[in-house]
Amino acid sequence: MRSDTVITASTVTLVSVAVGFVAYQADVVLAPLTLGLFIIAIVWPLQNALQKRVPALLALAITMVATVATIVIFTSLAVWGFGRVGHSIVTDSMRYQAIYAQFVNWLDEHGISIAGLWAEHFNVGWLLRRAQAITGRLNGTLSFWLITLLYVILGLMEVDSLQRNAKAFLSPESSRALLAASAETTRKFRKYMEVRTLMSLATGALVGIFAWGAGLPFALEWGVIAFVLNYIPFIGPFVATLFPTLLAMTQFDSWQAVVAIFASLNVIQFVIGSYLEPLVSGRVLAISPSLVLLSVFFWTWIWGLYGAFIGVPIALAILTFCAHYPSSRWIADLFGGSAPQESTKGS
Repeated sequence: MRSDTVITASTVTLVSVAVGFVAYQADVVLAPLTLGLFIIAIVWPLQNALQKRVPALLALAITMVATVATIVIFTSLAVWGFGRVGHSIVTDSMRYQAIYAQFVNWLDEHGISIAGLWAEHFNVGWLLRRAQAITGRLNGTLSFWLITLLYVILGLMEVDSLQRNAKAFLSPESSRALLAASAETTRKFRKYMEVRTLMSLATGALVGIFAWGAGLPFALEWGVIAFVLNYIPFIGPFVATLFPTLLAMTQFDSWQAVVAIFASLNVIQFVIGSYLEPLVSGRVLAISPSLVLLSVFFWTWIWGLYGAFIGVPIALAILTFCAHYPSSRWIADLFGGSAPQESTKGS
């Protein structure tokens, strides 16, 4: 029994490493494909409802227009918020330089020298290389989304035929398990986005109100940034608390005020992410927090920003499919979040 457990664990580890290697090497194809499948699961109910009333191609056109409009709105919000804040940070660059000089002098007085390290690794050449990398990434982003939308169009056209083929060419048990797992996965994806949207709205509203009450400039922009970034677990909320803190460094004279702003923003993120979100999602999206953290950072390393966004849905899909097959159900039981507590007799 013990040897079987070791063999199973070793097999799972080797398969995970192999999948990660293939995903890293084939990111140009697999990253947009995975995101496309996720979008298909979200928008399929709209497509299915429309094509019962209008021709399939017209339903597809309406669905794609709605999808692209949603993507453009979210992108525009992010660009607007970061653009406004970024312009202010560039304008206050001299003040940040003065803060940096004070920090370096304080470290020098305590026997810690970082000026040489900064000059060696963070010079003008480094800044130019980073700017070129960002420009290249922006150019690649357009191609990425075009490929993703192409996958979405082709996938929406094939959903019905794939369901028929599964019933026709697979055994009844296999087709039943596959279709049931697929249906539950899409249901969880939609629930995930519903919960994430509600929590993002709450986070954006609270951050904007707090920024306005604390006297931080760009309160509306900070709320919009917090709303958009909250769709990326862990990394997004951290960035949404870091940038307002950086702005606070030029707005307040005491470090206590800066620390208080940073702590308050983290409290908002913690309460919503660790209390309200599990309360709203319930057992439908129950998943081990350690697996959430691992998924976010693993897929961020594999696919960058898109991996950070899609990491948790990938974990949800894997757990859902594992739960529908007896041989892999133990994986879903192990990483499916905390088990519901049994009622204690005599309490």
